[in-house]
Amino acid sequence: MRRTIDWADGAIVIVDQVALPGEYRTRTLRTVTELVDAIQRLAVRGAPALGAAGALGVALAARQGGEVRAEADRIAHARPTAVNLAWGVSRALERLPDGADAVLAEAQAMLDEDEHRNRTASAHAAEVVLDACPRRPLRLLSHCNTGHLATVAWGTALGVVWHLHARGLVESVLVDETRPLLQGSRLTAWELAQAGVPYRVQPDGAAAAAMARGLVDCVLVGADRIAANGDVANKIGTYGLAISAAHHGVPFVVVAPTSTVDKRIAAGSDIDIEERAAFELTEFGGAQIAPAGSAVFNPAFDVTPAALITAVVTEDGVFRP
Repeated sequence: MRRTIDWADGAIVIVDQVALPGEYRTRTLRTVTELVDAIQRLAVRGAPALGAAGALGVALAARQGGEVRAEADRIAHARPTAVNLAWGVSRALERLPDGADAVLAEAQAMLDEDEHRNRTASAHAAEVVLDACPRRPLRLLSHCNTGHLATVAWGTALGVVWHLHARGLVESVLVDETRPLLQGSRLTAWELAQAGVPYRVQPDGAAAAAMARGLVDCVLVGADRIAANGDVANKIGTYGLAISAAHHGVPFVVVAPTSTVDKRIAAGSDIDIEERAAFELTEFGGAQIAPAGSAVFNPAFDVTPAALITAVVTEDGVFRP
């Protein structure tokens, strides 16, 4: 697998996640406008990958000249909930006084760091899972997509699966389809198939029933922003999973790089939650599936209180709320 996002020949190259699983293709982004559009359409997505996108976007703007800080602000606000995007922009901007080459060097260093951070965090989390789950081999539950597609390389919560699978410790993964944009069934299932990991796709609404039937040993999720108190903003549906896991005594583990921790935010209630367009719920494959003019509540994320989380794991170690 190539990197999900990279720099080549003076432009940003991404794996176009909108095309998967039907087609694996890349797109070359030569302007900030193209990058912002790709972020908002979810052609590039996932908190760590967005951090890289933010930094590379600043590098692109710096090399092209013009109002670099204004362009950087456009990138940082393309999606409001994932703190990594603004973090990547801010880190790259720190090198702007040293020139465009210095900005690009910083962005490329961040690409190199990403795989190491996520391999380390997921290795820590694998040990947390093994300590919390005596049963072998393990039956894991995944929500949204947290594999290499959500990062520059390797993955966060799905990275735990890669570690455990290499040791022969994974029986199967239950993959929440992750409505409404199906990042689970489109992307996570594709990654698991590529890696040869047994899996089953399930509707999001089946997760509680699967836990009640004893089919889940541990829930593994990523994060888009982690508040100072340990509350976690993640893909919509995560909060409900955490409630079900707590009720059924199933460990609930969050895996993310430290760049996802936002100590400026005291608690999850202070996190700005992105709401997305109505058509994502009222249309499917271009066909109308709800009455015309239906009102829609379409938050992209929810907040899971720290009290429902077994552990938050980063490359720096394990935090138990």
